[in-house]
Amino acid sequence: MKIIKVWNDNPSEKQLSDICKDIEAGNIAILPTDTLYGICCDALNIKAIEKICKLKGINPDKVNLSIICSDISMAADYSKINDAEFRLIKANTPGPFTFLLRSSSTLPKVFKGRKTVGIRIPDCYIAREVVRYLGHPLLTTSIQYDEDDYAVNPELIAEKYDTQVDLLIEGGEGGLIPSTIIDCTGDIPEIIREGKGELK
Repeated sequence: MKIIKVWNDNPSEKQLSDICKDIEAGNIAILPTDTLYGICCDALNIKAIEKICKLKGINPDKVNLSIICSDISMAADYSKINDAEFRLIKANTPGPFTFLLRSSSTLPKVFKGRKTVGIRIPDCYIAREVVRYLGHPLLTTSIQYDEDDYAVNPELIAEKYDTQVDLLIEGGEGGLIPSTIIDCTGDIPEIIREGKGELK
C-alpha cells in the first residue's frame, strides 16, 4: 500500500496528480471524509467498482451505492435533482449527508437498472479536491472495523487494509459516526438513517 500524507487538509497539486493517476488506473484507495474514512475508486470504472464490492461483500444489485461529488453541479450530472431537492442539498452541503436521488443514465453499467444513487458532497476539502481534480465522482463506502481505534487511526487503518487496497490518503484522525441518509425519491424527503449532522 502506498501512503500519501496530506498536511492541514490541503493536498498539493503533485499529491492530487499522484492520487488521481492511481485512481484512474483502477486502483482502490482509502481517503478521509467528514464522517468515517471511506474506501473509494473511480465511479466510472466498472472493474474497480467490482473490486470494492468484492472487498466489502456487497451485492451491487441490492445495496445502494454512493458517489462523492465535488459540488451540486457535478451531482446533477449523475442524478436527477428537482428544485426542492436542489434547495435541500444546497442548504446542507458540504456536509455529512448522503442524499438518495433518482439516478441518471450517465452512471456506469453497474448502476444500470437501479433507480437510485447516493450522493455525497462531504465537508472534507481533501475528498472534494480529489474529485474536482479527477473531474468526475468517486464511488465510496465506509471502511469496516472491529475496534474504534481501527476507524480513527490512519496507521491502524493502513495496517488492516495493507494488502487489500492500493493507496491510503492520510488526512488526520477519522470519525466514528456515519453520514445521515435522506431518501429524496418519494414525495417528501425522509431520513432513513440518523447519523452525523442535522438537516437545515
